[in-house]
Amino acid sequence: MPSYTKIIDGLEDLGIRKMQDHLDFYIEAVNNGDKSFSDALLELIKIEQENNKLRAINACVKVANFPFIKTMDDFDFTFQPGINKKQLVEFTSLGFIERTENILFVGSSGVGKTHLATSIGIECARNRYSTYFVSFESLINQLKKSLLENRLESRMKFFARYKILIIDEIGYMPIDQDAANLFFQLIARRYEKHCTIITTNMPFSKWGEIFGSPTLANAILDRLLHHSSVISIKGPSYRLKEKRALLEGQDDELS
Repeated sequence: MPSYTKIIDGLEDLGIRKMQDHLDFYIEAVNNGDKSFSDALLELIKIEQENNKLRAINACVKVANFPFIKTMDDFDFTFQPGINKKQLVEFTSLGFIERTENILFVGSSGVGKTHLATSIGIECARNRYSTYFVSFESLINQLKKSLLENRLESRMKFFARYKILIIDEIGYMPIDQDAANLFFQLIARRYEKHCTIITTNMPFSKWGEIFGSPTLANAILDRLLHHSSVISIKGPSYRLKEKRALLEGQDDELS
C-alpha cells in the first residue's frame, strides 16, 4: 500500500478529517520547497484544531434546542425603531452572564421577542456556555409530568443547571396552582446563580392572572427582576412584515 494511502487511512482512523482536505496542497508545498515539513505540519494541525473548535460550537448550538438559527444581524431594527439596537448588540458581548443578570422581553405577539432572545442564546452557546431554549408551555408540561412520575427532582436539576435558560412565551395561557408553584421553585433555584431570558406578551401587572395568584406572581417577578434588563417592545408585528409588504404591493397594482 502506497505511503499516501496509509496516511489518509491513518488520519481517517484517528478521526482527523479536515486535515485530509488540505494534505495534497501541503505535500506539494513541501516537495516544491515552499514550506518546511515542520511548518506544513503545524499549519495542518491548526486547521484541524479550528475545525474541532467549530464542531464543538455547532454541537453546543444544536443541543440548545433553539426553534431556529437567527442572529442579531438577521434582525431588522429599522422595522422596530423603538428598540435600542446598541443595548441589544451589547448583550451579545455576554457581560450579563458574568453579572448573573436576567433579560426579559415584553411585547405583543410578533414584535421579535423570540428572535432577539434566540440570537442572544446562540451567541452564548457559541461561546460554550450551557444554554437551553424551551417554551413556557413545554416547560410546564415537563415539570408536571415529572411530578406525576416521581422524577421531579431530576427534571428540576436539568432546567436549573443551565448557565442560560430561555423561557419563551409566558402569558399565552394561564396555568393551574400546581404548575405555578413548580415554576416558582425553578426560578428560585436559578435565582442569583444562573441567567434566565424570558419573553412574554403580558405586562408584569397582569402576571397574577397567569399564575392565579398575585402573591406568587410577585414572588416570581421579584427574583427575575432583581438583577435584570427589561426590554419593552412596542411596534408592529415583525412576523407580518412580509405579508404587509405583499398586500401593499397588490394595492399599488390595483390603484
